[in-house]
Amino acid sequence: MPRVTIAPQGWQFDAAEGETLLRAAERGGIRLPSSCRNGTCRTCYCASDGGTVRYTVEWPGLSLDERRAHDVLPCVAVALADITLTIPAARRIEGTG
Repeated sequence: MPRVTIAPQGWQFDAAEGETLLRAAERGGIRLPSSCRNGTCRTCYCASDGGTVRYTVEWPGLSLDERRAHDVLPCVAVALADITLTIPAARRIEGTG
């Protein structure tokens, strides 16, 4: 299972095979900014350290330059390897961790 780290907080959780980063974060007790959950609104848009992801939709709302920069839409991204996402607005879900 890929290990996901949320920076700058340093929080970590595992992402199950085929599970979006957004869903894995929720399961791990972390709330990421999100709205549409289908890759179009960009509310969840964030930078990454370049860890490999695949998308559950054919063309998520990222430009070619954003993809080349390893930016990610966690609502439709599935981690294929360990990855660090930079999401200063991430919050712990009350009653967890």
